[in-house]
Amino acid sequence: SGPPDGGWGWMIVAGCFLVTICTRAVTRCISIFFVEFQAYFGQDYARTAWIHSIVDCATMLCAPLGSLISNHVSCQVGIMLGGLLASTGLILSSFATSLEHLYLSLGVLTGLGFALCYSPAIAMVGKYFNKRKALAYGIAMSGSGIGTFILAPVVQLLIEQFSWRGALLILGGFVLNLCVCGALMRPISLKEDCKTAPEFLEQNYVPETEKQDLKRMSICSPLIKLWPHECLCYCSWKEYDFLLMPGFMVLAVSILFMAYGCSPLFVYLVPYALSVGVSHHQAAFLMSILGVIDIIGNITFGWLTDRRCLKKHRYFCYLFAVGMDGLCCLFLPVLQSFPLLVPFSFTFGYFDGAYVTLIPVMTADVVGTSLLSSALGVVYFLHAIPYLVSPPVAGWLVDTTGSYTASFLLCGFSMIFSSALLCFARLAKKIKRTGLRSLTGNMALKQHIWTNGAIAYSVTAELDQRDVEVLAVDTNSYSNR
Repeated sequence: SGPPDGGWGWMIVAGCFLVTICTRAVTRCISIFFVEFQAYFGQDYARTAWIHSIVDCATMLCAPLGSLISNHVSCQVGIMLGGLLASTGLILSSFATSLEHLYLSLGVLTGLGFALCYSPAIAMVGKYFNKRKALAYGIAMSGSGIGTFILAPVVQLLIEQFSWRGALLILGGFVLNLCVCGALMRPISLKEDCKTAPEFLEQNYVPETEKQDLKRMSICSPLIKLWPHECLCYCSWKEYDFLLMPGFMVLAVSILFMAYGCSPLFVYLVPYALSVGVSHHQAAFLMSILGVIDIIGNITFGWLTDRRCLKKHRYFCYLFAVGMDGLCCLFLPVLQSFPLLVPFSFTFGYFDGAYVTLIPVMTADVVGTSLLSSALGVVYFLHAIPYLVSPPVAGWLVDTTGSYTASFLLCGFSMIFSSALLCFARLAKKIKRTGLRSLTGNMALKQHIWTNGAIAYSVTAELDQRDVEVLAVDTNSYSNR
């Protein structure tokens, strides 16, 4: 059947909501530990920033692995396994004695656990919703904002009461809730997933006794391990043939620049606020504001882009949101007090929530629901390198120039370029489509003229023939007289 657009789907949304709290919100709150790590280990901005970079990079770099486990084993198994790995990484991080220890435990291990949870949970929402897909994603992705709003002051309080080690230990226990989220992810079989037997069933790859059963199965079912090598190769190719789509290629390049621009701000907003004289609690409150406004952006943009008037214009809504976040980054260096930083957190948080909601929706529009899990794995994989590189590069610029201006300007221009690239691609596609439509119209007009001419010629010839016959009759009548 088709997506139910409700029912157990709302439990899937709730599960994905909790997954985004335990993954993206916790990752954002790692920036609150930045100053503590820097002071305790006595390191510079660039080396300390690698911790946040590795967490983000591992989460996105291993996203295809999460999609693979979800497609061929079970979404439930993948998320539960990811929850255990992420919790183990945070608990081990509380015993860290060096930054290198944190790179491995908090960076690699926790990031790998988050990767196994994040993209499969998001893809599952797309399988349960079609008509209200953007709204469902808006609610599910708002967990990142709500989690940041709640966890930012709580983490600051935990650091003050139990030190950074105790705070990491408590977060490790909290992240175990991912195992509960995984239990909610009930599998669903859609009509477009249960495709007819592909070409290899017509060959001799599969015994005749198994062909009838395989015809009724999804092309990439968990029982693929029983298939021969040729079937496995065919299935893997069918899962990732969207990589050659021009629309997906353009989206992939734009995501690289967007990811480079958005990551450093979550790392350096609190240190920047402290550097301009904002107190620790006010700096943490800025992250909370950004988180709660992120929620509003998630839900309102999801609801608005599901309306009939805007549903066809989701593409341009996404461009607008990314471009506005870029402009916010450009103006950040001149905002040097708490009253000025509050409006920044409002604006940046709102549009950040807006475009984050639309990323899976746009991906589904490009590749279709049946390939959404694999496509999201690739999309989040593309976030990995920018997430790994951008915070250390921004930290190096801060160490070199002595200010945050260059770092924030680079982030802003990167996000604006991402938006402009998609805009130019859409304009080029529209111009090409208009040209083809004009050419087709001219060919149809010529065909119409030729057809009318043929009809006129045929009618004229028929009339001439009738005139000849009438003339012959008249001649015979005159002769008889």
